[in-house]
Amino acid sequence: MVMKGTDMKVAETPSSGLTDFRIPDAYEDWLEKEGVLVHKTYYIPNMWEIEVGPWERKGGKGAVVRIDNDHLRNDMHVVDIDPGGKSEPEHHMYEISFYIVEGRGATTVWTHDKNKQTFEWGAGALFTVPLNAWYQHFNGTGIEKVRYIATTNAPPMMRLFRDENFMFNCPTMFDSRYSGDENHFNGGTLYNKRIWDTNFIPNAPDMALYGWKERGAGGVNVSLRMGKNDMGNHISEFPIGTYKKAHRHGPGAHLVLLSGDSGFSLLWTKEDRSDMIKCDWQVGTIVIVPADATIHQHFNSGTTRARYMALRDGPGGFMAANYQMGGDVSMKDGGIQVEYEDEAREIHEIFEAELAKKGVQCNMRAFIPYCTGSVGITEERFA
Repeated sequence: MVMKGTDMKVAETPSSGLTDFRIPDAYEDWLEKEGVLVHKTYYIPNMWEIEVGPWERKGGKGAVVRIDNDHLRNDMHVVDIDPGGKSEPEHHMYEISFYIVEGRGATTVWTHDKNKQTFEWGAGALFTVPLNAWYQHFNGTGIEKVRYIATTNAPPMMRLFRDENFMFNCPTMFDSRYSGDENHFNGGTLYNKRIWDTNFIPNAPDMALYGWKERGAGGVNVSLRMGKNDMGNHISEFPIGTYKKAHRHGPGAHLVLLSGDSGFSLLWTKEDRSDMIKCDWQVGTIVIVPADATIHQHFNSGTTRARYMALRDGPGGFMAANYQMGGDVSMKDGGIQVEYEDEAREIHEIFEAELAKKGVQCNMRAFIPYCTGSVGITEERFA
């Protein structure tokens, strides 16, 4: 059929017999086949209390945590290794970052049945295993279990390739990511903008951080590039009686509280904050950014410093030397940050109300003119 007055050919659409096109969800299909316990949530009050169940692939017990969002950039695996036990050897075509919640032990990494290297770790260690390299974890004691959490980019990778055999049996080993160098899991290199390039951090809750006054009152930070991964992590800390500036980005950042006895995060997407959610936290709480364009803000309402680790996706495989994420750039200037002078007064009032419950003084007067507390920390953190 030709459209009248043109030479365009128009196909005739059948009046019946058509069905909706869909691409099967390879990630969801994999979860179902694994038979692993799945927690669909964005808020975990205590990572020590996450329920786990049998997970044959891991050689013990585990669970998967994922947000209720079709746009899954990552997920989180929670795995327990029994006293004196070990995980099953595995390798896979997705990136993974491990954080040791409790216990001590060691991990062996290798490729091509060679380049074997073993390193030890304890609670608080953060590390990555190179893409598709073989690895196996060992519980170093016969008394206590090991628990780790691990963020992965399995959801987008599985949905991209849609082939389980490729994901878990690909023979290609990426020598550019791991050559067996004896220093692979030692040390690192510091770059501009607080970027620490490393593969192993023994003490994420206590490592020294770098000043980042642009993100708020007295905050310090380090941005982590690990294992030549696209996924990126960072660690931030802020003083008593202060809070960070709000900023906005999409789903998947896993906020893991490493220190601080009391605090909270606020999350919202609507301009009038009618959908605002308050997530209370302490050491061990995990808050995951749940939705596209979520504005979120973190508050230390406790009596000690507050430190969190953010495990998240990356920039897409490329980062130029002048790369600007916009995390510390005002929305007014094209970034994603809400400056203190632009935040709703309600935000600060919520913070002061929480401080009052704990008998803690607000230290935000240098930044918030209507603050009823003290000047406290000004531009830089100091003892």
